[in-house]
Amino acid sequence: MFDVGFSEMLMVGLVALLVLGPERLPKVAKEAALWLRKVRSLLNTAKADIKRELDLEELKELRAMKESLQLAHHTPRSILESTLAQPEPAATQEQPAPVPTGEVNV
Repeated sequence: MFDVGFSEMLMVGLVALLVLGPERLPKVAKEAALWLRKVRSLLNTAKADIKRELDLEELKELRAMKESLQLAHHTPRSILESTLAQPEPAATQEQPAPVPTGEVNV
């Protein structure tokens, strides 16, 4: 993020030593490190939350796209073709009962 090399860090340390003095420098350095950790943790948490929300939105969009594609395959022609392609149920082999004519066989 920042292009800070070793020489720049050394210069900042020397200036801090001159401004704060040797007694207060360790205490200020600890506090600065603590604040830096808190800020990094907060930023990482915010990044993770944003990424999770974006992934959720993307997932919703993909599901909607999937549903629209599935509906696109069900055109009237494809439905008719699939219905006609199905085999007809097998006819039963029973013979119809004879119709009574009123005659009596002896």
